[in-house]
Amino acid sequence: MSDALRGHLAMLLASALIAGSFPIGAAAANDIAPMALNAVRFVVAACVIGIAMVLTGGASRGAWAAPWRYAVLGGVFAIYFVLMFEGLKTAAPVSAAAVFTLTPIITAGFGWALLGQVATGRILVALALGAAGALWVIFSGGAEGAGLGRGEAVYLVGCVAHALYTPLVRKLNRGERAIVFSFGTLVAGAVLLIVLGAPALAATDWGALPPRVWIAILYTAVAASAATFVLLQFATLRLPSSKVMAYTYLVPSWVIVWTLALGGGGPPAVQLVGVAVTVGALALLLRDG
Repeated sequence: MSDALRGHLAMLLASALIAGSFPIGAAAANDIAPMALNAVRFVVAACVIGIAMVLTGGASRGAWAAPWRYAVLGGVFAIYFVLMFEGLKTAAPVSAAAVFTLTPIITAGFGWALLGQVATGRILVALALGAAGALWVIFSGGAEGAGLGRGEAVYLVGCVAHALYTPLVRKLNRGERAIVFSFGTLVAGAVLLIVLGAPALAATDWGALPPRVWIAILYTAVAASAATFVLLQFATLRLPSSKVMAYTYLVPSWVIVWTLALGGGGPPAVQLVGVAVTVGALALLLRDG
């Protein structure tokens, strides 16, 4: 098996794990304040990544220079996840996943503004195609009564934060290993969420929470964060960045699979058209050249 094929398989698994956070998160979103849930999630994820960091060589003293960088990145990352769970209180998982596929085109804009990165024509066409498919799903193909609901709108703001995070990492990194940089970001995010979310943490009756909340916390911390981080690192070393990014467009399809596997129903047929368009954007980005 070639390195490139291993990279594609890693991203296939990573996109499936990311997709799982939508139906699993939606099931628990109304049982706990998003700030409280994510404070615990960040702590768990920081512990997992911290252990991995120590086992793979630790961090140099210089990695902790200018700690404000981690505060900025942790804050941006925390905004994304808090708004994701706030949005999932009312947004359907497939619609939320479609909003997520808008992230690459927004990232391209931030990449140009912050780093001077200019995408090729083919990538721009693929990004536009993916955005069109996402908008089709969100607005249910123009179906009567469809539109950008409160949940989707809230999550869209979170996705803007997620899109800003990627070029900020490139801009603020000073040569630190990716796992070290991720650990610093998660620790900073955990501290911010614990401080700002103290009222929500105190008001939560932790002993009375249903099991689905703990499943959501553990899944998003371990599978959708730590494991996905390893897979992304693995794939990034073997594939061009545009091809790694392409797998974002597979997330809505995986959400449908997850929803069906968890006993839920499929999306309206009209939304499947938009999902198919996002898969088309994936195919265009995966083309050689």
